[in-house]
Amino acid sequence: MKITKLKTWQVPPRWLFLKIETDEGCYGWGEPVIEGRAATVEAAVHELSDYLIGQDPHRIEHLWNIMYRAGFYRGGPILMSAIAGIDQALWDLKGRDLGVPVHQLLGGAVRDKMRMYAWTGGDRPSDVGAGAKALVDKGFTAFKMNGTPEMQIVDSHRKVDEAVARVAEARNAVGPDVGIGIDFHGRVHRPMAKALLRELEPFHPMFVEEPVAPEHLPCLKDIAGGLGYPLATGERLHTRFQFRDLLADGMIDIIQPDISHCGGISEGLKIAALASAYDVALAPHCPLGPLTLAASLQLDAVSHNAFIQEQSMGIHYNQGNDVLDYLVDKSALAIEDGFCAIPQGPGLGVEINEEFVEERAKVGHRWRNPVWTHEDGSIAEW
Repeated sequence: MKITKLKTWQVPPRWLFLKIETDEGCYGWGEPVIEGRAATVEAAVHELSDYLIGQDPHRIEHLWNIMYRAGFYRGGPILMSAIAGIDQALWDLKGRDLGVPVHQLLGGAVRDKMRMYAWTGGDRPSDVGAGAKALVDKGFTAFKMNGTPEMQIVDSHRKVDEAVARVAEARNAVGPDVGIGIDFHGRVHRPMAKALLRELEPFHPMFVEEPVAPEHLPCLKDIAGGLGYPLATGERLHTRFQFRDLLADGMIDIIQPDISHCGGISEGLKIAALASAYDVALAPHCPLGPLTLAASLQLDAVSHNAFIQEQSMGIHYNQGNDVLDYLVDKSALAIEDGFCAIPQGPGLGVEINEEFVEERAKVGHRWRNPVWTHEDGSIAEW
């Protein structure tokens, strides 16, 4: 069997789908994308196709190493996201060819279903109490909210008080047993994070995510030691080597690699295993589409340290189309009572409606995240 073609589609709301085809009619799907840079990743996918056309798709590890090492320059969000989607598609193809789900090829599942969480409150968090209660009423046992809108590097304590009040509102709405993830989104700088992290302790967060931007993670040893709840990060780290350095520092309790940003299932598996050696939990990042979610669930299935999975159904970014719209069988990713069964179909376990993909690709997208500014006109972290 030889790879003959890589086909890509930019589809609403902000995703990029990839299909790898072969001379024997077998195929696989993947989702190579960086939010807001879909066209750039798409170009990288087709540049990488020079290494793939004519090759045996079953040699996934070999092809991964060719894509990663042969170009000399390596890593980073664009290249690793392109590799990620190709890797997902290769695993999907191999599973389809052999008639088994990917998790069977990785040693078999350690769980039957995965605990899921949902989002509430939007970019500038509001009405978090009502939103959280609605999610719990749907069966979710955990949710995530943005902790704060934009915050200056040194800001007024009023911003801290407002963030704490929102978390208090959410906790009061759902009671003590529901998990609350609080996403700082890298918006909080070291001087303000010192105060905010401490003042959230009484509300017992499930975790605080991206407590500072990834380039400032070394400061956590100084500002977050002794906290009584877990810290999480990793969506903007792209290789096992970045995670190695993070884990060795000992300040993170939950890693959140994105299986469409960190080199795919192959690299995600290595990152998860590395985290387990430090007794660190796994909660893959996934505000994306159905293929990223399906790939994440295949990794969750074989990773004992996986404890919860993000998903983006109904998230505020999903304008025009949502996660399940592109599936032939929407039950493959159905969430019931806050859990999603590990997909058991061949490959990633989902079937994409290619005709619908072609239709929506005519609409396409040019999604960009908002550009925020502070009162003085300087750029704020989004």
